[in-house]
Amino acid sequence: VLVHDGPLGGTCLNEGCIPTKAMCAMDAPDQNRKNEIIAQLQAGIAQLMRNKLITQVQGRARLAGPHSVEVAGQVYEGDAMIIATGSVSAYLPIPGAQSALDSAAMLNLDYVPQRLCIIGGGVIGLEFASIYRKFGSEVTVLEYCPNILPRFDTDLSKRLKAALVKRGIAIETSACVTAIEQGCVSWTKGDKAFTTQAGCVLMAVGRRPNLRSLNLDDLGIKYTPRGIETDSDFQTNIPGVYAVGDITGGMMLAHVAAAQGRRALNHICGQSDGIDFSVVPAVVFTVPEVATVGKSEEECAGIDVAVGKANYRANGKAVASEEADGWCKVLADKADGRILGVHIMGAHASDIIHEAAVLVALGATTKNARDIIHAHPTLSEVLYSAIPNV
Repeated sequence: VLVHDGPLGGTCLNEGCIPTKAMCAMDAPDQNRKNEIIAQLQAGIAQLMRNKLITQVQGRARLAGPHSVEVAGQVYEGDAMIIATGSVSAYLPIPGAQSALDSAAMLNLDYVPQRLCIIGGGVIGLEFASIYRKFGSEVTVLEYCPNILPRFDTDLSKRLKAALVKRGIAIETSACVTAIEQGCVSWTKGDKAFTTQAGCVLMAVGRRPNLRSLNLDDLGIKYTPRGIETDSDFQTNIPGVYAVGDITGGMMLAHVAAAQGRRALNHICGQSDGIDFSVVPAVVFTVPEVATVGKSEEECAGIDVAVGKANYRANGKAVASEEADGWCKVLADKADGRILGVHIMGAHASDIIHEAAVLVALGATTKNARDIIHAHPTLSEVLYSAIPNV
C-alpha cells in the first residue's frame, strides 16, 4: 500500500530534479513543455504501480500504530512500515523571508525576471543561477560560507565560481543576508553593509526534514530537528518502522533515498546487500556541470595523498565539441594506490563520474584504473589522464 498526499514522484519528479533538468534544456521558460515531461513520467510510475499490484491511497496518513496507518478514516495494516515523507524548503529567520520564492515557486515562473537575487550558493541556488542567466536574467548569488558548494572539494568550488562569474553571474561569498524588503536584499560582509535590488528573490538555503507531516510523537519514534533517527538498516527505534530519504536528514539526494529504500526492503525481507553509503556520486547541473564522488582533498587531511589533474582543453573530443572549459582531479592514497575521490567540472561530468564511483566503490588502485582501456576520442579520457602516478 502506497499512501501519498501529493502527486506521484514526490519532490524529485514534481519540483526538483526533473523539472530543473527540463529547464536546463530550454532557451526560455516553457511551462507546457515542463509539465508534459512531468506528466509523461508520472504516467510511467502509475503504470508501474498497476503492474506491481500496488494499492495507491491518496491522502494524509496518520500513524495509528507500529503496523497501521489511518487515511481519511480508513485503516491500513502491514507487517512493516516505511516513512518517506521527504523535506520542505528552508527559510532564513530574517525579516521579509516569506516574500522570497522557494524552488517550487521558481519552477512555475512564466516570465524571466530582469534581476534575480539568489540567497544560497548550494546545489539548488547555483542550478537556478545557471538556468536564469541563460534565460537572460542579471543574476546575483549571495552565499554565507567562504565558498559556494560548501560541502564540495574547495578546489572544485573555486573553479566553478570562476566559470560562473565568467558567464556573467555575480557571486558574493561570506555574505550574511539580514533582510528582504520589496525586492531589496540587505546583506553584510565583514563590517560592511550592502543592498542588492532584484525583481525576484529566490530563497535557496537548503531543505529540512518534513517532520510535521506525521504524528511521530504518538508512536514514540525518535527524531531530532535534523531528521528521524535510524540504524544502518534504516529501521527506527520502533521495530518494523523504517524511515528513508530526506526525512532522515542525511544526504538529500533522490538516488540516496532510493538506495536507502532498497536497504530497508532487504532488511524487511531478511536479505543482505553490499550498498556502500559512503560512496555516493553527487552532481550539480550548472553550466559547466560539476560532479564528485568519494573524499574531497580537505577530507583527506592526515592521509599522504597523490593528486592528479587534467584539463578538458587537452582532450581531443572536448576541443572538437567546443566544450574545452573543464577540469578533473583524482585523489589517491600514496600508501596503497587506492583511489579515494574524484572531482570533475565540465561537459558530461554527470556521466563520467559514474566510472569514478565504480573505481572508488571497488577500492580500485591507480594501477587498476590505468590498465583500463578507454575509447578515443571521448571525454572519459579526461578522467584517465588525471590518474596520478602512485
